[in-house]
Amino acid sequence: MAKPRIFISSTFYDLRYIRAEIDQFIENLGYQAIRNEEGDIPYGKDEALEEYCYNEIQNIDILISIIGGRFGTESRSKDISISNMELKIALQEDKQVYIFVEKNVLAEYETYLINKGMDIKYKHVDDVRIYQFIEEIKSLPNNNNIKGFEVNSEILIYLKEQFAGLFQRFLQNQSRVKEISLINKLDATSKTLNQLVTFLSKENQESSEEINRILMINHPLVEEIKEHLKIDYQFYILELLDVETLLKARGYSGKHADRRFWNFESVRLNKKLKLSISKAIFDDDLKLKFIKRSDWKKTYVKFTEENEDDDDLPF
Repeated sequence: MAKPRIFISSTFYDLRYIRAEIDQFIENLGYQAIRNEEGDIPYGKDEALEEYCYNEIQNIDILISIIGGRFGTESRSKDISISNMELKIALQEDKQVYIFVEKNVLAEYETYLINKGMDIKYKHVDDVRIYQFIEEIKSLPNNNNIKGFEVNSEILIYLKEQFAGLFQRFLQNQSRVKEISLINKLDATSKTLNQLVTFLSKENQESSEEINRILMINHPLVEEIKEHLKIDYQFYILELLDVETLLKARGYSGKHADRRFWNFESVRLNKKLKLSISKAIFDDDLKLKFIKRSDWKKTYVKFTEENEDDDDLPF
């Protein structure tokens, strides 16, 4: 069974205990936690190791980003840390993202804003680029909700509430699927009625033929033939000649009449197939009568199958 894949992104040494606790929380929910140190990311030999982390983000559902006071390992491609780069890629890929920042760092961030551009040594971070990255995230038009935390349990409580909200939203969307299906059916019906209105407004033979085609394409006889002959495309029947032409193309011989039915036969793999269609559903000119589904009788069409006799065998 498919599980939500949740990527845990942060610097390692200073936040390794939080990472382990979140990993356990995710596993207890029955989800799949993705952590670099647990070997959850497949590495190859063709690129730098960090590139495989970035590639893995394309295959996840949620990214949890934890920002503390350490800048961490710098990315090879940009003047940014690897964990910050992971978050940026997740945002670019439009993944569901949850961002947590230590409260001391978040509080000192306000001091950074006041003194931005000045050469100041900060107490709670080892690199001013951490504050520059937080500023960049906060300036985004969406996915920029940042939650401060002081102890690990605050993260777990928040994630539990958010995951519950995601599940509730999923259930709501599932209920709307039926509504959308109904709307689509009503829309199709409306289009058919509009066609009928358009055709009825034209007082000529062409419109009459088109109306008949629209009605006959859903005729019970068409449904019966499609079912018996396993035809998966749309067609319509206006007269007996249409039936003969269709069945001839499917390997049936010409019609043979008895008192009540038109009979068509075909031989396949030593089996004789017989399709009988009631004369009662055609008028005197052999035109197919329009019959509502509620008035249709199963006896109007009969399909039989029997083995051919083997009298010509020499034993």
